[in-house]
Amino acid sequence: MARIGLAPVLGYLIVEENFNIALGVFALAGITDLLDGFIARNWASQKSALGSALDPLADKILISVLYVSLTCASLIPVPLTTLIILRDIVLIAAVFYVRYKTLSPPRTLSRYFNPCYATAQLKPTFISKMNTAVQLILVAASLAAPVFDYIDSIYLQTLWCITAFTTAASAYSYYHYGRKTVQVINNK
Repeated sequence: MARIGLAPVLGYLIVEENFNIALGVFALAGITDLLDGFIARNWASQKSALGSALDPLADKILISVLYVSLTCASLIPVPLTTLIILRDIVLIAAVFYVRYKTLSPPRTLSRYFNPCYATAQLKPTFISKMNTAVQLILVAASLAAPVFDYIDSIYLQTLWCITAFTTAASAYSYYHYGRKTVQVINNK
């Protein structure tokens, strides 16, 4: 919940060009993500269906807000942000489709959106995990660029290209491996 709440704050800080504070808030969001994962792995009583659904949603919201606001601040190119957002939209649509296909009748809205009815689990591909790391590195580097005065760095531009490549490769991996990335948990 903290990451979802921090997303608009981060977006505002970036658009208003308060990059020093934005970098600190981004670090705080990263710490809450690590802490959330640590707690869920080490204390089984702290795991929940809602938490399992909110964690990837929080990541998508945060990444989307960061990329759009960094693009508005002219720190990330528009085509790269478009590629990232489109990939995420396609993945979310695929998750909704899989959810629909694996949820047994009656398919009501309350059952469809109830995370307690887990019917399938998406297993991220290796390139997708790498892509997430590269995207986060680019966000951190882009936020730090105006703070440490390396906005026009060739290294930052190279990171744009690497991010575009891993994003496209990740999208392709889900297309190519399709059914192998989805594990049906319950078909009731």
